[in-house]
Amino acid sequence: MIPEIEKASAEAIKSFQEEKLQTLLGYLQDHSFYYQQVFKKHKIDISSIKTLEDLRQIPTTSKDQLQAYNDEFLCVPKNQIIDYVTTSGTLGDPVTFALTDTDLNRLAYNEALSFACSGVTENDVLQLMTTMDRRFMAGLAYFLGARKLGTGIIRVGAGIPELQWDSIIKFKPTYLIAVPSFLLKLIEYAKHLDIDINKSGVKGVICIGEPLRNLDFSENALSQKITAEWDIKLYSTYASTEMNTAFNECEAQKGGHHHPELIIAEILDDDENTVLEGEVGELTITTLGLEGMPLLRFKTGDMVQAHHGACTCGRTTMRLGPVVGRKKQMIKYKGTTLYPPAMDNILNDFIAVDSYVIEISHNSIGTDEICIKIATDTPTEKLLIQIKDHFRAKLRVAPKIEFHDKKTIQNLQFPAMSRKPVMVIDKRIKD
Repeated sequence: MIPEIEKASAEAIKSFQEEKLQTLLGYLQDHSFYYQQVFKKHKIDISSIKTLEDLRQIPTTSKDQLQAYNDEFLCVPKNQIIDYVTTSGTLGDPVTFALTDTDLNRLAYNEALSFACSGVTENDVLQLMTTMDRRFMAGLAYFLGARKLGTGIIRVGAGIPELQWDSIIKFKPTYLIAVPSFLLKLIEYAKHLDIDINKSGVKGVICIGEPLRNLDFSENALSQKITAEWDIKLYSTYASTEMNTAFNECEAQKGGHHHPELIIAEILDDDENTVLEGEVGELTITTLGLEGMPLLRFKTGDMVQAHHGACTCGRTTMRLGPVVGRKKQMIKYKGTTLYPPAMDNILNDFIAVDSYVIEISHNSIGTDEICIKIATDTPTEKLLIQIKDHFRAKLRVAPKIEFHDKKTIQNLQFPAMSRKPVMVIDKRIKD
């Protein structure tokens, strides 16, 4: 299930996207109050935007603008809205997105493509280990995508290892959709009940919310911990509510594949110029084929690296490497620039670390401070020193570390109405 456009030449893909861009600009001019004002304010004649390079004439859209003028992005009457979803609000107030029937069909197409990219077929059964409620787009997308692909799906929801294993044993799913760190809890539970996880029939996991790869696509510490116990394939995914689109790994596991029929992707530096080949920049997206709330040059806040060239799976599309970090979560700590995922990799090297949150704040002189709060069964001075030494060896700095009980960390990771674990608490945002 590879669309022809995803096997086309770079020139053909570019030409295809430029045609879709013309349609989008006309639609925004006719229906989007927000972008009408942008075009007017900046004296933009949309007929002059012919190529992808011409997009530079149009200002980017920030998350702050999307939050402040949320309703002005709506392009359809309310009686055409079928579903409302909201962002998680990790870096600010949640944003509402309204989806039409056409948008839901597009969401289903995207997820069916993404599943197929990771090897899922109509003969498989998926077990969904994330919520479909609380206005969460991802859970809905997974269900719709499975339905379109013809794949069976078991909607178990988040957490509860006992119920997850009961469903795995009863319904024999071949793929799971889960947060990777939760798989460690499934492994631990299976050991206590003497369940042979490698005879469960599960052959792969579509992983969400946490990175699995280092920048060179090798397995990171979390991925290694899982596959050392469970003989399964782990597939990285990258998506966001704003994109209404996912980048999934294929069997080659060399980055998430771009679907050019759904999204235009730019990777920009701090001056909003396209980065050079191989450099890290901020993913900036333009959505194609959306009716409810399409976005034009929206800055996602995620720092990524693009990879080009044909893949062994047959696709020729751009691939996105692991997210280096959120731009707003960049930390300047004792002369070193850090992103939370780099700390995740270090903490996942320690079997004794059960769970944790990374807390970032400003100190009295206005510089960044890091406090890592860890739950462990062995809160010893020796473990503390080992973790700090590992940080110094890998990152050249050692943040403050505190040991807490599991319930305290659980409450920090899952505040009221949380749909996924909160691993980073950035108190600087509120300052």
